[in-house]
Amino acid sequence: MALTGKKQKFAAAKGKGMSNKDAAIEAGYSPASAGAAGSRLAKDPDVLAALDRKAKVRAVKKVPPAKEGSPPKSRPAADAPKPKFDLATALSHSDPKAFLLAAMNDIELEPRQRIEAAKTLMPFMHQKLGEGGKKDQQAAEAKKAASRFAPAAPPKVVAAGGKKV
Repeated sequence: MALTGKKQKFAAAKGKGMSNKDAAIEAGYSPASAGAAGSRLAKDPDVLAALDRKAKVRAVKKVPPAKEGSPPKSRPAADAPKPKFDLATALSHSDPKAFLLAAMNDIELEPRQRIEAAKTLMPFMHQKLGEGGKKDQQAAEAKKAASRFAPAAPPKVVAAGGKKV
């Protein structure tokens, strides 16, 4: 099942360090059933995956402070930060392709949303093999057939000494 709105709110509250019951109340569950709902949601695979993703993002964001007097170390390519998705920047995109590319590369977005952005971006990046209308296809076939059976061009007639006849 997908990560619903309440599950997202629960995961966000749980990521802040709240207890299961408090996180369930924060997510919008009834206080009377919040204990049971929190316990159930804490075991949900979608919520666990979301919490794991947030933990990985936090681990990537944490950079140890540089010691005074030593030059800052350059990060290796594998440890380099990935592109970050910023809503304000996304709203300022005038090109939908750039927006979809930013959404696809966002490590904080849910994987399903990233996959949808990638699928939507596919036609912009790669054209289908058979893409084109019937008329285009017929014209290409006619051109191909004409080149095979068309009469050859007549030879150029040139008189001796390079003079035209």
